[in-house]
Amino acid sequence: MTVARLVATVAAPLDPASADAPHVLHWPGRRFLVQRGDTELVVLDLDREGTEVRFTAPWPRRYGSVTVSPTGDVAVFAGVHAVRAVEATGATRWEVRHGCWGGACPLTHTSFAEYADDDEDHRYPDSGSAAASADGKLVWAHVRGPLSDDNEPDEDDQELWLVLDADDGRVLGRAETGTVASVSYHTPHPDPARMGLSIGEGEEDSPALWGRWDGQRLTAEQIGIERLLLGVSPSGGRLLTVDLGQWSLCLHRAEDRSVLRKLDAQGTVPAHPASTGEDRVYWDYEGAFIDDDTVIAGTSECDARYGTVRHWSIDTRGMTLRGEVSYPFPVSGPPRSAGDGTWFTVSEDRGALHLWRPADED
Repeated sequence: MTVARLVATVAAPLDPASADAPHVLHWPGRRFLVQRGDTELVVLDLDREGTEVRFTAPWPRRYGSVTVSPTGDVAVFAGVHAVRAVEATGATRWEVRHGCWGGACPLTHTSFAEYADDDEDHRYPDSGSAAASADGKLVWAHVRGPLSDDNEPDEDDQELWLVLDADDGRVLGRAETGTVASVSYHTPHPDPARMGLSIGEGEEDSPALWGRWDGQRLTAEQIGIERLLLGVSPSGGRLLTVDLGQWSLCLHRAEDRSVLRKLDAQGTVPAHPASTGEDRVYWDYEGAFIDDDTVIAGTSECDARYGTVRHWSIDTRGMTLRGEVSYPFPVSGPPRSAGDGTWFTVSEDRGALHLWRPADED
């Protein structure tokens, strides 16, 4: 059994009734608590107590996603019609406009106001995403084509993966993803020239892509079909994925994405103590590398019907189950990576974030 030590409990800066749940963004040496409301984004530096930055949001939270720079001074909003970098002063540093994520809308909008009160396609749009590289010099963005300054009609209905200059938003590289996304998210790598992208297309054919930027060209290769990328090991040498059916966790070699080992939930994870034994045990869609040899993964989604959720410590050297994680109080939801050998959970009411570390590291 792995005993979890509580490192810190951080109160959510925004009212959870009108904001997304808080989460952690991290790069080597930097960790931020990030919480998005409809009108603002709050960023707390977890390693510099009392350091808080608030950004004015250019559109409500249901119109896309957001990330921040590793220095915490710029927020990048990936919206329905544009990727926009915003400084803490409220000034727009740059904007890259692209095809609309709103259903079958064929327009390249110039502002949010054009569709703010529009039809259902725009009220419930699909979404891309963005992420900053580890050194903060690049922004990777998944968008719908074409870009506003494109003269390439073949890209009208194509989704694009872009590498942007973080200072001025210049498009440095692009690759077509060949997808029809409803949602996507990025998984950063310690090497600024590498990035993971998971694209949700519904029930089938949702790919995970691995991007490489050589300074001249962006290449995107599949990690797998119907797999989601959960994390990158601290050294950058290993990737962790789960299949859409949530049957198995797979450990991949980052260099060529080959599968090294896998761990099935069924037959490995014991049934929940409150279970009748007839329910399938399956992995969550999130997990956390603690170090290169340790992953904390959960079965919280299938456990939730019984009240108490469970997390598990996994030895990646053989993809074997070390045992259940023991917490000093009940937790909710899946474990998520917080960097620096820690992971986090969010309280059931979404009003607080808990940071954890294995107790045997004391």
